Amino acid sequence: MLSKLQQLGMNADGRYASDAELQFMETYINSFDSRVEAYIRIKEVEKEIVETVLKKLRISHPKLLLPKGEDLQGKWKQDTLRVLRHSAMTVLLDDTELLKQQFLYWFQTIMQAFGAQEVCNITYLIMQDVVKALLPKNVADLLCPILEINRDLLGAQAKSL
Repeated sequence: MLSKLQQLGMNADGRYASDAELQFMETYINSFDSRVEAYIRIKEVEKEIVETVLKKLRISHPKLLLPKGEDLQGKWKQDTLRVLRHSAMTVLLDDTELLKQQFLYWFQTIMQAFGAQEVCNITYLIMQDVVKALLPKNVADLLCPILEINRDLLGAQAKSL
C-alpha cells in the first residue's frame, strides 16, 4: 500500500489521479478489516506457528538445524519469528514491495552468507502448511503468498540445487 501510494504520488505529480489509478486504495480500504483481523490472529499464534514448524523440521530433517553438531535451533527461532512478524505487517499493509526492499533483500544476503538457503526453503514451505492448519482460511489466504515470497527469496539457491 505504501509503495503504491508513493508510486501514485510520483506518477500523478502536478495532476489529479484518475479513478483507475485510485482503484488500489478502494481495494485496500475494502480489505482493511480483514487485514487487521489477520494481523491480530497471526500475532496471537506466532509462537505456536514457530514451535510447530520446528517440531516438523526436527522430524522431517533432523540434522538440518544441527550442522557440524552445532545446535542452531535458538537462532533459527529468533530469525523465523522476525520473518513472521515482518510477514504479518505485510499482510496488514498489503505491501510486498516494502517487505522486499526494507527487509528481505537485506536478510537474503545474511542467509546466503551463512549458507542457510536450504533451511529457509524448507522452513517457509512447512510454515505454509502449518499456517493453513492453525489459522482460519481467510487469514491463511493472506499470509501464505507472503510466506512463498519469503521462501522464494530466502531459499533461492536451495531450490535450484
